[in-house]
Amino acid sequence: MLHDISPTTALSGGSPSVTPGESWRDRSLPAVERARLLAAELTLEEKAGQLGSVWLTDSADDFAPKLEDNPGIASNPFEGGLGQLTRVFGTEPVTVAEGVRRLRELQERVVAANRFGIPAIAHEECLTGLAAYGATAFPTPLAWAATFDEDLVRQMAEAIGSDMRALGIHQGLAPVVDVVKDYRWGRVEETLGEDPYVVSQLGAAYVAGLESTGIIATLKHFAGYAASRGARNHGPVSMGAREFADTVLPPFEAALRHGGARSVMTSYTDVDGVPCASNRHLLTTLLRERWGFEGTVVADYWAVPFLSGMHHVAVDTADAGRLALRAGVDVELPRTVAYSELPRLIREGVVDEGDLDRSVQRHLQHKFEVGLLDGAPLVPLDAESVDLDSPRNRDISSRIAEESVVLLRDEEALALLGSGKIAVLGPAADQFRSLVGCYAFPNHVLSKHPGHDLGIRIPTVLAAIREEFGADRIRFEAGAEITSGRTDAVAAAVALARDSDVAVVVVGDIAGLFGDGTSGEGCDAADLCLPGGQDALVTAVLDTGVPTILVVLSGRPYALGAYEKARGIVQAFFPGADGAAAVAGVLSGRVATTGRLPVQIPRDSSASTTYLQPTLGLSNPGITALDNTPLYPFGFGLTRGAIVYEALIAAANLRTDGTLDAAVTIRNDGENTVEVVQLYASFPSAPVVRPAVQLIAYARIRIRSGATQTVHFHLDAARLAITGADGALGVDPGPLLLIAGPSAAEAAVTAEVTIVGERRMLAERALRTPWSASESMS
Repeated sequence: MLHDISPTTALSGGSPSVTPGESWRDRSLPAVERARLLAAELTLEEKAGQLGSVWLTDSADDFAPKLEDNPGIASNPFEGGLGQLTRVFGTEPVTVAEGVRRLRELQERVVAANRFGIPAIAHEECLTGLAAYGATAFPTPLAWAATFDEDLVRQMAEAIGSDMRALGIHQGLAPVVDVVKDYRWGRVEETLGEDPYVVSQLGAAYVAGLESTGIIATLKHFAGYAASRGARNHGPVSMGAREFADTVLPPFEAALRHGGARSVMTSYTDVDGVPCASNRHLLTTLLRERWGFEGTVVADYWAVPFLSGMHHVAVDTADAGRLALRAGVDVELPRTVAYSELPRLIREGVVDEGDLDRSVQRHLQHKFEVGLLDGAPLVPLDAESVDLDSPRNRDISSRIAEESVVLLRDEEALALLGSGKIAVLGPAADQFRSLVGCYAFPNHVLSKHPGHDLGIRIPTVLAAIREEFGADRIRFEAGAEITSGRTDAVAAAVALARDSDVAVVVVGDIAGLFGDGTSGEGCDAADLCLPGGQDALVTAVLDTGVPTILVVLSGRPYALGAYEKARGIVQAFFPGADGAAAVAGVLSGRVATTGRLPVQIPRDSSASTTYLQPTLGLSNPGITALDNTPLYPFGFGLTRGAIVYEALIAAANLRTDGTLDAAVTIRNDGENTVEVVQLYASFPSAPVVRPAVQLIAYARIRIRSGATQTVHFHLDAARLAITGADGALGVDPGPLLLIAGPSAAEAAVTAEVTIVGERRMLAERALRTPWSASESMS
């Protein structure tokens, strides 16, 4: 529950009246200079306060990893100043009006409790929309990734950011730009998939949208979180420095350089034995000195005290604070535990006050940038009237959902739904929690409030199918459970299938936290079998011989190789509050599918490796009995088009310091459609081992029936750089095979190129491949 707030006298703005001689109040000065001047006026205790936070709840363990020996909330957490307010809207189901009132009162308390009237930055989660009661639950990031649509992702982020800013929120804890390494990891749903380039482009688009509204975007989780050993949440990361540099880091760099993110959140994990929250090389040498990042680094919730309690690299919480500050962690979230000891450690000579000053200045700079210290209302005067589930939001949510659904198989199955009796089966069919992710408020918070209304409309797939096809044609049996292996209800589902013309079996996940679900934070999987009793249900229905369409609503890819009898397969990665209508529209034909897989669909439940593998990481029958060939490859998705890849034309040579035009020509012999033209690189020989194929560019284009289009990829040789055996980033001469096609597994057209010249050393990575397209009619 949230703690009560004592009434205080309302303040008219974000700072007291101007006092002559206080130069930090001079609005003509840049924010960085004002921050330096203000920091110089603060005492040690006041400085430490600016790096702290408060979360006024007794239910923190419901939403974050448990902190043992949690000291609780200080008797006066505002005294002397406060850095951040944690999740005022996102902890309990409060209305907009209640949340706004509470935020105003908290800010007034913060201002009144410090002599310079410095307000706090208010942060909230916003991964699938603002995580607040009554706010639109957008599709999960894995669904955004299936769209390959950067413009639409940016529009969504702009909508989310404008809502947050209108409420008086300043910082959003999103996006997640971790690159998936193992599908069993619980937080796959929160990512943008398994390819660093796709994650980079869509992550930067989300950041640009959020930052355009004035919200501080926070990149998560720096770095390596998704590469934990055994796919265990918080597990150690055992990865070589080269792979770390070439696959884990690029999305962060792209979101900073091209998206403009102003904050980075640390990962809980250790990398090769060094916890990220105490890793000075990662947070200072790389992030700041090499990349030039000037924003703030915030700790993931409890990550600082975890240095002592979990990683055991600090003797106590005070020592943990010392390590984190020295490494470059500026702000402790969600509540001050370790950083309150910093003044004592400085006086004892254990901590350098210069480290404290640098972090304080960075955080104060953000407060100046968002206007907290210029006398404006701390919360917009009309904030109570903000509609968090507006028609604009639902339109964007619906468009992303429709673009994200991936049609994997259609053996004339969808046409069968046009007439006759339809059996809708499966436990995910009538379960709203199978549509929205673990950070959507209905799952994230309302799952702890049984019986509470959802605050928004989330029609189930069953309801949407009834509306789409007519309720009189639909009959339903769950047949199984998602979180239980019970099979006693399978017989009833089989009987209903036998008495129907076609069966639609809807299976998948329930999103939740720390075991309260089958997907989400702390919901790691032992294998990639459908959870609960769903495999038994699907197998039994397929064995009836009734034409069956399998619909998978999930947060990770599951192994579907055993379901060869399914006439159709539809994959939707937690498509959000409007996802059921999108799925029903795909089934009826109202929605033309354009989604592509941002992760592979495994054939076997033990095959949890991604497509980005060197030759010896792929299936090699003469070497290993394990076959990890996917059932459906990365980038795959059926559309109504009939796309023919006609040619890939590129110059024979590419200098290591040069550029190349790779022209891919495609023809559409089918209906109007959207094609995601994918360009891959393969290196027949290289100084170090490289992936067998790796995506280096893509173009999402609309192509009319009968049209021919040529996509020109403007490829800089720097896009082909890799970290060498010497640890340096460079472009190496040698043979290159360019491959274009509709997926990672289909080399539709190729071009042989020779990279010529001396090895070219790079100071920074090239993170984008521009493209253009032209059309002609046949």
